[in-house]
Amino acid sequence: VQLQASGGGLVQPGGSLTLSCAALETPFRINGMAWFRQRLGQAREVVASISTAGRPNYRESVKGRFTISGDSEKSILYLQMNNLKAEDTGVYYCNPTNPLRQLNWGQGTLVTVSS
Repeated sequence: VQLQASGGGLVQPGGSLTLSCAALETPFRINGMAWFRQRLGQAREVVASISTAGRPNYRESVKGRFTISGDSEKSILYLQMNNLKAEDTGVYYCNPTNPLRQLNWGQGTLVTVSS
């Protein structure tokens, strides 16, 4: 089972992108899911998540700029990213927040913010 993130690309600072995440084989509910980011040479970090109660949570550096949402009926998770900054550059992945539930990370989707 693998989660496939897509929607990355090259964008100028201040631009926007919307990432999508879908399961290739098994449906999932968006509660308990998260978007992760791995910047070059750094550990993977949680950028945004939806708690098991359905509450969105954001890393401080992306608050007010990123929005996590999704549709459990369609098993799809989104990350709307606005006012992108160079430090948002990295490979983005989706997976459950709980390490015990995490699936194959896949290749993620590369976001490059550069002028």
